[in-house]
Amino acid sequence: MALSLTFHALISVLLHVSLISTAKHNSHHHTSHSQNQNQHLQQAYRALKAWKKVIYSDPKNLTADWVGPSVCSYTGIFCAPSPSDANTLVVAGIDLNHGDIAGFLPEPLGLLSDVALIHLNSNRFCGILPRSLANLSLLYELDLSNNRFVGPFPDVVLSLPSLKYLDLRYNEFEGPLPPKLFSNPLDAIFVNNNRLTSLIPRDFSGTTASVVVFANNDFSGCLPPTIARFADTLEELLLINSSLSGCLPPEVGYLYKLRVLDMSYNNLVGPVPYSLSGLGHLELLNLEHNMFTGTVPLGVCVLPSLLNLTVSDNYFCEEEGICSNLTSRGIAFDDRQNCLPDKPLQRSQKTCEAVLEHPVDCYDHECSAMAPLVAPSTAGPSITPGPAST
Repeated sequence: MALSLTFHALISVLLHVSLISTAKHNSHHHTSHSQNQNQHLQQAYRALKAWKKVIYSDPKNLTADWVGPSVCSYTGIFCAPSPSDANTLVVAGIDLNHGDIAGFLPEPLGLLSDVALIHLNSNRFCGILPRSLANLSLLYELDLSNNRFVGPFPDVVLSLPSLKYLDLRYNEFEGPLPPKLFSNPLDAIFVNNNRLTSLIPRDFSGTTASVVVFANNDFSGCLPPTIARFADTLEELLLINSSLSGCLPPEVGYLYKLRVLDMSYNNLVGPVPYSLSGLGHLELLNLEHNMFTGTVPLGVCVLPSLLNLTVSDNYFCEEEGICSNLTSRGIAFDDRQNCLPDKPLQRSQKTCEAVLEHPVDCYDHECSAMAPLVAPSTAGPSITPGPAST
């Protein structure tokens, strides 16, 4: 499934790109002399010169023209008027996506204090992020995905006051996620496909994210009920293959803005909380390859916006009402490899009996020791989670 920014974030991106592209075109009318008199561009020149020295491979020659002080003419470098002075040209954006460039990020990059966008997707940059990135107080988007960065989660990104879009996926970051990540005013958080471990933090206070992707890490433990603190903003939550266990907390039903919920390829157990029937905007629900038991609840199957429901590779033994024939409503539905009588491609009776004779009581489960959640703010509809179906 293709992931996308929310509409308002996408509009912001387009406005930024339009601004810096226009500014780059206009920047050719500035003479090298005027640029040399600009302290901002002088600092940018120092930063980019230092960066080029630690680029070891550039098969597309994207940095071949990074020569001389006229940085606004460099490939991948975009200039725009300074937000504080329309008569001063500054480096506002860097876009080297899909460059296949090998190297690392040097400390002098902190001199690029005017930059709003850094896009380095699909390169071979490695090492750790320089602490000097903390100087980039205007940075709005940071895309470092598909590289070879290593080390613990880069805390330096948490000190960027203007950051809204953070994409660290497909790297080699390891260790726990810092709770502070979720108290920053980010709109999109992509940390999937790293080596992150430990539990998902329980402290989601102050979060504003609309898209959160944790997938393909090794977090382990339970999804904390405090996930409901995302209720006023969260639209996409992907936790695919994150080694999650325990029951799915009923508080997921508070996430009334969700359009995409993918919990597939984990070790989740117990019944599906009936509270999910309150997710009126949900379009895709994927619970594939877990150990859910009990009933596929009717409240989920009749969600008004539902387009795709996958419950395959679990241990469901019953489908309520229309759940047994969702395809008649034009909904993509997969219920293979369960324990559903009279349905094709199900698990063997012996396998089902072995699992179902030991039902999970989520109130007794190890994760139930987590503190109860206070209901989220009143910005959304009033949703009272019902009891877990059995």
